[in-house]
Amino acid sequence: MMSLSTRRTSGGAAASVAKGGANIISTTTKSRGRGGLYLAGRDVAAKELFEEMSASGQPLSIVTYATVLNGLCNHGNLDEALELFQEMKDNGLIPNIVCYNIIIDCMFKSGRIDDAREMFSILPSKGLHPDVITCNIMMNGLCKGGLLNEAYRFFRKMEDHGCLPDSCSYNTVIKGFLLNKDTSKAMQFLDEMVNKGFSADASTGEMILNLSSNYDFLRRFVGAH
Repeated sequence: MMSLSTRRTSGGAAASVAKGGANIISTTTKSRGRGGLYLAGRDVAAKELFEEMSASGQPLSIVTYATVLNGLCNHGNLDEALELFQEMKDNGLIPNIVCYNIIIDCMFKSGRIDDAREMFSILPSKGLHPDVITCNIMMNGLCKGGLLNEAYRFFRKMEDHGCLPDSCSYNTVIKGFLLNKDTSKAMQFLDEMVNKGFSADASTGEMILNLSSNYDFLRRFVGAH
């Protein structure tokens, strides 16, 4: 298993960046500029801008780094993101949960499930507690990796991590079980979701209608809406 530093070798994270966007220092404009360049795919220009900021001695905030990390990860540049993550620590900045969420999400999307698990496991040692976005990223990654039993156990232990499942949590696991043809557990979560006052989102509803051949499941879904 890799070291979580700079080894060279890939929804929720974007929400995490938005959530962590408070207290932005004077570098906001340029950090957004670089993030925007990454989103546009102009990696070379973005690197030059970041290097210009560093060379000029401007202080780089956690939000600046998180913005750039998110841009890199949106394009699947996990290795470069990990290097930047390490650089941030080398410069005396302590990554917050937003930064970890971005990296964990990218690890799952890059197929590096073990690395994502490992990074999640070290959060307590860093003095960090997973938030509901972290938990949803974990469950989404596990479901898409076909690890349904692990995703199920993770969901049931969310409160142990200090997180209460939200609508996204339920929709994530329902879609995961439907994709793997387990309508029994999907139905269990649908009933639970409705009892908690949540509802299926558009993509979950479409998946239910398209993938489920279970009449009772469809009846419950229609009845809940």
